[in-house]
Amino acid sequence: MTEITRIFDFPYYQLKNHSLDKAFNSKYNGEWHAMSTQEYIDKANAISRALLRLGIQKDDKIAIISTTNRTEWNIIDIGILQVGAQSIPIYPTISAEDYEYVLNHSESIYCFVSDDEVLEKINKVKSKTQLKEVYSFDHIKNCKHYSELLDLGKDESNNDEVQARKDVVQPNDLATIIYTSGTTGKPKGVMLSHNNIVSNVLSAQLKFPLKHGEKALSFLPICHIFERVFLYLYQFGSIEVYFAEALDKIGDNAKEVQPATMTVVPRLIEKVYDKIIAKGSDLTGIKKALFFWAVDIGSKYEPYEKNGWWYELKLALARKLIFKKWQEALGGKIVFMASGSAALQPRLGKIFGAADMPIMECYGLTETSPGISASDKRNNDWKIGSVGKVIDGVEVKIAEDGEILCKGPNVMLGYYKDPEKTASVMTGDYFHTGDKGEIDAEGFLKITGRKKEMFKTSGGKYIIPTLLENELKQSRFIEQAMVIGEGEKMPTVLIQLNFEFVEEWAKRHDITFQSINDTITNSKLLERIQEEIDKANKSFSKWEQIKKFEITPDVWSIDSGHLTPTMKMKREVIKKKYVDLIEKIYRP
Repeated sequence: MTEITRIFDFPYYQLKNHSLDKAFNSKYNGEWHAMSTQEYIDKANAISRALLRLGIQKDDKIAIISTTNRTEWNIIDIGILQVGAQSIPIYPTISAEDYEYVLNHSESIYCFVSDDEVLEKINKVKSKTQLKEVYSFDHIKNCKHYSELLDLGKDESNNDEVQARKDVVQPNDLATIIYTSGTTGKPKGVMLSHNNIVSNVLSAQLKFPLKHGEKALSFLPICHIFERVFLYLYQFGSIEVYFAEALDKIGDNAKEVQPATMTVVPRLIEKVYDKIIAKGSDLTGIKKALFFWAVDIGSKYEPYEKNGWWYELKLALARKLIFKKWQEALGGKIVFMASGSAALQPRLGKIFGAADMPIMECYGLTETSPGISASDKRNNDWKIGSVGKVIDGVEVKIAEDGEILCKGPNVMLGYYKDPEKTASVMTGDYFHTGDKGEIDAEGFLKITGRKKEMFKTSGGKYIIPTLLENELKQSRFIEQAMVIGEGEKMPTVLIQLNFEFVEEWAKRHDITFQSINDTITNSKLLERIQEEIDKANKSFSKWEQIKKFEITPDVWSIDSGHLTPTMKMKREVIKKKYVDLIEKIYRP
């Protein structure tokens, strides 16, 4: 492994050890276009040569903003890193004002964009930044296409200069600055070195059983370190990468590609599950009975045949009759899916495990590059409800107040231009994650809540909102739930309905809604939501139980500011948006 010490060593490692004809695959005009390992390296080198001709110096910053994952992103990334510059990935969905902040804070001087929509935002703020030029991946009128740089780099006469730049890049040099979306305030620029990321890839790959030439489907935002590390991991393992066309095309693309793996977030799994259950509900007679029998079997699943031979016999039948169709919906060849960003409901971990599409929960933060722990379906290293065991080379300890502290080569260099903020999250070599957790006797890490999100009621009782929220979101009626009540006499909850499911439910019960307001005030629906809350409350002590709720009239989204680009709730924003509803709950 010593030959990989910098991020741009991964493609060369693949070329030397198991070169691929289809290293990266993107769809253009309805057809898959493959790029070999050799072509990937050749194009990255052409970009490096072109960047030198543009005058790029060591430690210059270059932004990349792409609406979808695509081959070009990877070419540009490696091309930048090879000349000792840093790539600045930016979430495509943030506002033009946030673009302006990130571009200026990072001092980016060039920018690559994927499409017209991103370019439009950039053009609004470009004059207020240090950007010298913008290049696009799509062909867009009045914007330079990135192929101009490939042409500029065709002349190989400055190859020696590129090699000289590569030779002086050290493992501990800054590689990238990732601006965390954050739930409050301005984004923080997390500085990650080559070694931070490389060490994490090499440790993480030991957890995932993939073979050379197997396929991965990529669709989570590549600007997030979770997906990005997996793309490096795929390069290390010579896994063919296919980039999904869009989120709504994941199912279609999975059937075409037949991937062995994909990274997911719990919200996506919840949506997939809800759609499957909705289809099952439309069945009749024996087919419907068999479907829900299989779901019931799945809800009791435990790995490693812990339920005994009789359960395994029923499970084998359920897989043959029902779950095989679930597998086919994702291509039929899933070995595992890796889940990050938030806690996966144990119920879903069980059912997808039963369906022979195991979801391996991982845990980490941008500041830890990101991996701290990961599940591994082999060697009894998978326990549903945990985030696996700590990966090689990383140390974790639980502080007296329950906070998870992390130490290792994966811990960031710091926050860019903010030494005070950096110091505030470090105790010696240990990084304070802000998450609370526990490690059981077998070494499995379990996340119990977010330190900052815990609150105390006026009665002095501590509430961990995420535990309540995850229980509530198991209801098909509830899309999002935010538990509130700091300093109040009791916890309550703001709910965003799963409007799609509510419509189906209403039809089955001959209920007609005239408007959104009519929906959220319907007495029968409110009674039904109360039933769901009562069911969730059974898992909690009396002081933790939800006493009241209010339904918000709109969908919580990234664009509307309710959610971060990684689908985490912006709690303070949501509280401000619904201050009237909160007042109605506590001061009617």
